[in-house]
Amino acid sequence: MRTGFDDDGGTPIEELTRVAARRRDLARDEEVAVRRARHAGLSWAEIGTLLGVSKQAMHKKYRKVG
Repeated sequence: MRTGFDDDGGTPIEELTRVAARRRDLARDEEVAVRRARHAGLSWAEIGTLLGVSKQAMHKKYRKVG
């Protein structure tokens, strides 16, 4: 029976808060990596391939990056 607490003592709210923070950190890390890749001369297609998405998706999400 679930009591609302994980084995590590965290509540579902605490766990979701940690997940949300990791998602923000990952999004920021991805944006920095994409910016660096573009400045290094990689194409949208190359970056998309490395991240497992289409070049169109990369360009749409990061068109302001360069």
